[in-house]
Amino acid sequence: MITKSTLSLNVDDVTASSDFFTTHFGYTRQMAADGFASLAHDDAVDLVLLRRGTEVLPEGFRDQHAAGLIVAFTVTDLAAEHDRLRAAGVGITMPPREEPWGERLFQVTDPNGVVVQLVEWVKL
Repeated sequence: MITKSTLSLNVDDVTASSDFFTTHFGYTRQMAADGFASLAHDDAVDLVLLRRGTEVLPEGFRDQHAAGLIVAFTVTDLAAEHDRLRAAGVGITMPPREEPWGERLFQVTDPNGVVVQLVEWVKL
């Protein structure tokens, strides 16, 4: 039986990503050690941040980066989230847009290049 989902991300600077997610997205740091942080959130997938090259990763994956991955959060007020993050000095790396299938979104990027997308679904 699955009780929780966790996404594990390989990054160069665990502390920088950990601080980004705890400061801007309401995560709490549950555990941390050199090259490792476990972040929890009541309403979103938990995150584990591992420093690239860590031996706990399979040999062929140790040096990979979380490239091509998007961490997406569904929100209830996209405009308010956009304003909140801009006011906090977070750079918007994809401005707000609306897709033809009813998705409004914008993106920010954490200090390690992890893309975070905020999404609001609209009824068509």
